[in-house]
Amino acid sequence: MTAQESLKLITETMNKNRQDIVRSGGKYFILWGILLTVFSLVVYFLWNSTEKAAWNNLWFGLPIIGFPLSYLLGKNEKGVRAENMITHMNSGIWRTFAVFACSVALFTVCYSFIGTSALGGLVLGASLTASIVLLFGMAETISGVALKNWTIKVAGWVTGIGGLVIYYLTGANEEQMFIFTFAGIVLTVTGLIVKYQYK
Repeated sequence: MTAQESLKLITETMNKNRQDIVRSGGKYFILWGILLTVFSLVVYFLWNSTEKAAWNNLWFGLPIIGFPLSYLLGKNEKGVRAENMITHMNSGIWRTFAVFACSVALFTVCYSFIGTSALGGLVLGASLTASIVLLFGMAETISGVALKNWTIKVAGWVTGIGGLVIYYLTGANEEQMFIFTFAGIVLTVTGLIVKYQYK
């Protein structure tokens, strides 16, 4: 086998691996999109009805529910899809997002207890929503770049930038939860499009 034939075989294998990841990823987009939408609406409803922003602590339940469900969804794939550089890279992108999002959230919660002013805590807490949606959009877009999938790239950009637009329109109140509702809907639609593309 010549060097050119080897390179062609490697490229074809990498492209097939990308397609396999995107094909199986559709269900994860749908799962996390639905969870994000449900959590955002529950937090919004409870915050709006009680006027207590403390209901935002429910967000820490999202990974507690989501990760086991993701594990169950992928349990049957372990023997079918081999782990490779692309799966590790994509997994690393989303793990990095999770670490950053949880770290920023924990910092914000801790700082709100020791902050010097109520206004400072409010501003920091409000900017948390914008920061997380921007991180989320970036992670999704980078994932789309790694997987060479325009649907995922565009959805990430729409989530990040669209979320910021909603943030600036709603302000620092319970309506900012609609940013996450928007992100959840975009994520679910992305999953449905991807499943349709690769059915």
